[in-house]
Amino acid sequence: MTRFSHLLGALIAAQLLVGCTPALVAGAGAAGYYVGKDSRSAGRIADDAAITASVKTKLAQDDLTSVIDINVDTFNGVVTLHGRVPSHHAADRVVSLAWSTKGVVRVISKLKVVPPK
Repeated sequence: MTRFSHLLGALIAAQLLVGCTPALVAGAGAAGYYVGKDSRSAGRIADDAAITASVKTKLAQDDLTSVIDINVDTFNGVVTLHGRVPSHHAADRVVSLAWSTKGVVRVISKLKVVPPK
C-alpha cells in the first residue's frame, strides 16, 4: 500500500471512532480535499485524528466520563475539550485522560461545569 492509502485508512478509521459522518459519506474525495485544505502535513493530520480517537475511546471506557458528551478536537498535538460536565471532579478526570494520551503536547479545557438539576 502507498503512504496515501495508509493515511486514508487511518483517517477513515479515526472518523469512525469519533462519529464524523461527512467524511464517510463523501469517501476518499473528502479525505483528499480535507488534506489539501489543511496547513498540516498528511502525517500530522493522521496523528491528530488518532489522538482524538484515543481520547474519545478513553472517555467512553471510563466509569466517570462515559456518559458525558465531550467534543475533542486535536490540532498539532494540542487537544481542546468542549462540553458540559456535572462537576469539577469530572472536568479534572476528562483533562487527565486527555493528558494521558500518547502524542498530546497540550490540553485546553473549555469544559463548563453544569451540576445536574
